[in-house]
Amino acid sequence: MSIAIYILLMALTTYLIRMIPFTLMRKSIKSRFIKSFLYYIPYAVLSAMTFPAIFYSTGNEISAIVGTIAALVLAFYKKPLIVVSIVAAAVAFVTAVIIKFI
Repeated sequence: MSIAIYILLMALTTYLIRMIPFTLMRKSIKSRFIKSFLYYIPYAVLSAMTFPAIFYSTGNEISAIVGTIAALVLAFYKKPLIVVSIVAAAVAFVTAVIIKFI
């Protein structure tokens, strides 16, 4: 198959995933439970995709855990996302370097 067919199939799949809810659900959702459920789905999916990648990204689980703890502490104190990500990456890197020398 050519790459153009692959791109066309991916575009069609993406379009169908986005179009089907609009065509099937014409009325407004009134259930508080369903609204709450739909509100938290993106956070749950993002967490499920991100956390495994965090622990295997550095090649050393200890440095990944230390970087994650640093990120969680900064996030708890409501620091900006860019600060959290840069500090967490720096802490994980420094921890990996220290572990290498020990």
